[in-house]
Amino acid sequence: MVPHPPLIIPEIGRGEEKKIQNTIDAYHEIGGRIGALRPDTIVLISPHQTMYADYFHISPGKGAKGDFGQFGAGWVKTEVSYDTEFAENLAKLSEAGEIPAGPLGERDRRLDHGTMVPLYFVNQYWREYRLVRIGLSGLSLTEHYELGRRIKETAEVLNRNTAVIASGDLSHRLLETGPYGYKEEGPEYDRRIMDVMGSGDFEKLLEFPEDFCEKAGECGHRSFVMMAGALDRTAVRAELLSYEGPFGVGYGICAYETGEKDLTRNLKDRYEEKEKRRIMDQRAKEDAYVQLARETIEEYVRTGRKMEIPENLPGEMYTSRAGVFVSVKKEGRLRGCIGTIQAVQASVAEEIIENAVSASAKDPRFSPIEPKELDKLSISVDVLGDTEAVDSPKQLDVKRYGVIVTKGYRRGLLLPNLPGVDTVEEQIAIAKQKAGIGAEEEVRLERFEVIRHF
Repeated sequence: MVPHPPLIIPEIGRGEEKKIQNTIDAYHEIGGRIGALRPDTIVLISPHQTMYADYFHISPGKGAKGDFGQFGAGWVKTEVSYDTEFAENLAKLSEAGEIPAGPLGERDRRLDHGTMVPLYFVNQYWREYRLVRIGLSGLSLTEHYELGRRIKETAEVLNRNTAVIASGDLSHRLLETGPYGYKEEGPEYDRRIMDVMGSGDFEKLLEFPEDFCEKAGECGHRSFVMMAGALDRTAVRAELLSYEGPFGVGYGICAYETGEKDLTRNLKDRYEEKEKRRIMDQRAKEDAYVQLARETIEEYVRTGRKMEIPENLPGEMYTSRAGVFVSVKKEGRLRGCIGTIQAVQASVAEEIIENAVSASAKDPRFSPIEPKELDKLSISVDVLGDTEAVDSPKQLDVKRYGVIVTKGYRRGLLLPNLPGVDTVEEQIAIAKQKAGIGAEEEVRLERFEVIRHF
């Protein structure tokens, strides 16, 4: 586990790198250990190479080059040869396990700094390796872990002596003077992640809430999860080598040495079993609104048919009309959300059915929900109250009111009390973004209350 600050390269840092000397020393320790192991293959996971929402990109071809020109040191160059056999086998094993990963869609063949910074140190101790370069995705943490499992299987099938490097900085929000300012979640994330990574207690990696990671402004969490998957069912000796954050960004280095097979470290399986129990407990407490949305989604995903309105609903669901939003999450991440600002259907029940179908299959931000995901979904239903115009953001309350912003024909809505949205300013900015309204454009504001059903 390593960070990738370009300024750690002396030609870029020009003396500033000495402020993170502990990180430099730990990097040389890592480089020396890799040199002693003499790996055939290095698998490097980088947050800064090609990334897709629903696909893991494995760099294709025989090799690639890169330099630090964008950081003012174009003469510092890196060139690598790819392990094409490993990459091809990894893609095949991933496809067999229904993990979307492969060489398609490369946008830029050049090496990224998330790859070159670690290799700058490794190459001082060992160069006789071939590289496999993998990007992250917008898929769930468990899917990142599962791809890590496939890395392990590929190394075993090919009998490759393999080192795995998870490249990633920690929080970018440690200091007001840092690149993204300060948020209290920044230092908290770094403390928690270093506890987890320093102890090798990787199951806890899967339990970090999505909104917490987003507030912390972390960079490498998914890299670390994928690396953890490569150590699945394996005894691990973990060692924390360094942690620093003087520039407002956390830099952590940990090393892991594998031991014998340990079937008790089936961490993803254990996590998913806990999640399944949590969803079952949640389902037992769901009210009629959420039950209707869930039954609609399950019927549509399994059969492609939209269910009829059942006969056993509370009376107000047949007689009242309102705008409704159906939100679907999987493992804490949004999986679909579609709604109506005002009533379109003849009843709230019909509104829920229509929007549940759309949330599961027609949200343009996500691929349609698949049957294998159904027992992992958390669902909520928001029934909107009447909207009222407001003269000023001072009349809004991010916890109590949702907001509607309007500029001409463009209209955006954001629900109240959403994780990760803590201020009215953030709420308005996100609503504008959803509507395609510029951040500085004046808008008409409306507010509304909701009844949220879990």
